Amino acid sequence: MAKTSRSYKEKVKELSLLSIICSCFNAEPRHGPLYKYGDIEVKELNKRTSGHAFEVILKGPTGDVTSDIPFSPPRKLLSLEEINNKLKIPIQEAVVLQGMAERREHEREVIQKVQEENNNFSRMAEEKLNMKMQIIKENREAHLAALRNRLHEKEKHAEEVRKNKGQKDILE
Repeated sequence: MAKTSRSYKEKVKELSLLSIICSCFNAEPRHGPLYKYGDIEVKELNKRTSGHAFEVILKGPTGDVTSDIPFSPPRKLLSLEEINNKLKIPIQEAVVLQGMAERREHEREVIQKVQEENNNFSRMAEEKLNMKMQIIKENREAHLAALRNRLHEKEKHAEEVRKNKGQKDILE
């Protein structure tokens, strides 16, 4: 095919431009090919106001011309063993893909389990922290209450001492 198109290109180059240009000056309309060379025909199309138009017709290759380049490569005959080997490849790939899918599924399960454990640990740690904070708050309130009681008792004692001292001063 490439050889045929190459030969057409060479023939187009060989066309005489002079004969095409001279036909532009010829006012007589032609009924047939303007120029014919081997497999190539040049026909004049309807005249236009902008100038002339031409159609180049390349005839297809004849049946007696054989090309050196085959259109498709020759088919290699495959043995039964080669066919079986080619059929085994997709099966092997399917097995590998299935193994990969199983590994991915296992990884997902492991990741999910780790996330659950992390969530449980976080929840337990938060509960312990809340309990410790509650205990600390209760202990602090109890300690402050005890300090208030002691302060109240010391104030009572101080008032009794002042009262007793005031009575001694009056008696003397």
